[in-house]
Amino acid sequence: MSAIKNVMKNNFRNMELNEYLRSSLSEAGYGGAEVQKTPIGTKITLFVIRPGLVIGRKGSGIRDLTSRLEQQFNLENAQVSVTEVTKPELNPHIMANRIAQLIERGTAFRRASLWTINTIMGAGAMGVEITISGKLRGERAHFEKHSAGIIPKSGKIADEVVRNSTNSILTKMGLVGIKLKISLREEIHHDFDLMLEKETKNENEIENKDIQPESDIKTESVQSDSDIKTESVQSDSDIKTESVQSDSDIKTESKDIINSEVKEIAVNKSET
Repeated sequence: MSAIKNVMKNNFRNMELNEYLRSSLSEAGYGGAEVQKTPIGTKITLFVIRPGLVIGRKGSGIRDLTSRLEQQFNLENAQVSVTEVTKPELNPHIMANRIAQLIERGTAFRRASLWTINTIMGAGAMGVEITISGKLRGERAHFEKHSAGIIPKSGKIADEVVRNSTNSILTKMGLVGIKLKISLREEIHHDFDLMLEKETKNENEIENKDIQPESDIKTESVQSDSDIKTESVQSDSDIKTESVQSDSDIKTESKDIINSEVKEIAVNKSET
């Protein structure tokens, strides 16, 4: 068998294995599996929300699961381990399964998708995109896409950051497909984090610079107002003193005129 056929066979087997585990471990909150080939055998790591349901009492559940996988998928010396998912809201397999369960119970697909988006974004994701397709509202099939945040579409960053999952559910109207994409903030390269920190520092410095001149303007305005008040008070006092001086000058001048007139009248009388 050529290498290409061998890879295609392994991928097809992993896809069947993923579908089987999703259906059999739906109650435990199945969140994906990793299959690794080792010289000893095949190592399978399961990611679930409730590992106790998978392990069972005294390990009976995980032994039964191992035997079934070896029989159905021809695995040699399968070694199954269970890992608990710490943040199920950031796991696309778990959230796509929740959307399927909500639609199966009769919840409207828009309400289910919007609730999922709010839950995922509240857990700290960088972006979410949900695509639901099928006979959603009538006989004609169509799709609706709901998104929030930032989802890289191409390039190396899309391969590193974005996690996706697909699921399907059979309803009365027909088959409904669900595709979920989640971009994780923790998977971003450190260079981008440093750039973001620098940008935030520069923004804070600019804000502080903007705040300082405002305070200076306020103090200058207060000083100018006080100067204007003092100048106005001084001008008012100067005007008052000038008016008082002018009134006294007028009085003295009028007295001098009256005295001179009286003297002239007295001289005229004496001459006559």
